[in-house]
Amino acid sequence: MWLNIFVFFVTFIFMEFMAWFSHKYIMHGFLWSLHADHHKKDHDSWFERNDAFFIFYAMVSIGCFLLWQNNILKIGLALGLGIFAYGLAYFIVHDIFIHQRFKLFRNANSAYGKAVRRAHKMHHKHVGKEDGECFGMLFVPFKYFKK
Repeated sequence: MWLNIFVFFVTFIFMEFMAWFSHKYIMHGFLWSLHADHHKKDHDSWFERNDAFFIFYAMVSIGCFLLWQNNILKIGLALGLGIFAYGLAYFIVHDIFIHQRFKLFRNANSAYGKAVRRAHKMHHKHVGKEDGECFGMLFVPFKYFKK
């Protein structure tokens, strides 16, 4: 049981690195065509091509659940739940809190909330795939807490 709890938390934390890596090198790299509409909306749909990245990580999480369910990977449930929990946290912070895709948490003004909004605003000041900054999501550089 303790191993599963440990794996869950390590997976959740590791997913921040994966989000940073995939955002910097994949979304702002060879799959910019899927991510570009997130920086410069070029359509009238509520959905973005960028949402495909959520689907990819959901499939990885489901794959871990299936490996666990079929007794192939004992820590598959902990891995899948860690990925799912990070995806949920990312969705709440990024899509709901920052971009207001659902009109919730509009008046949340904690120090963390202000810092994450500042960091994300710095990321979005670049509409192209080059010269980006702040590619992570939940772990915000300290400099954005100081303003």
